[in-house]
Amino acid sequence: MRPDIHPVSRPVVFRDRAAGTAFLTRSTARSTETVEWEDGAVRPVVDVEISSASHPFYTGTSRVLDTAGRVERFERRYGRTAPRRP
Repeated sequence: MRPDIHPVSRPVVFRDRAAGTAFLTRSTARSTETVEWEDGAVRPVVDVEISSASHPFYTGTSRVLDTAGRVERFERRYGRTAPRRP
């Protein structure tokens, strides 16, 4: 491998603003803001709008859409097949 072509990977804190949680992982993301982590070290912090802590799919609060009812309603309004164009 060629030296000095890969970005530097370092510990970065990702903070989820919606859930109020933060987690430490390695990343190449850059940030000018810093935060003191639980171990006492000062680490760069990246604020994210959504993560697995606040996403509806992971938290189990997602809604199930009634697609069958919507299709039936459409067929009642417009018929089963679309009319042919002349």
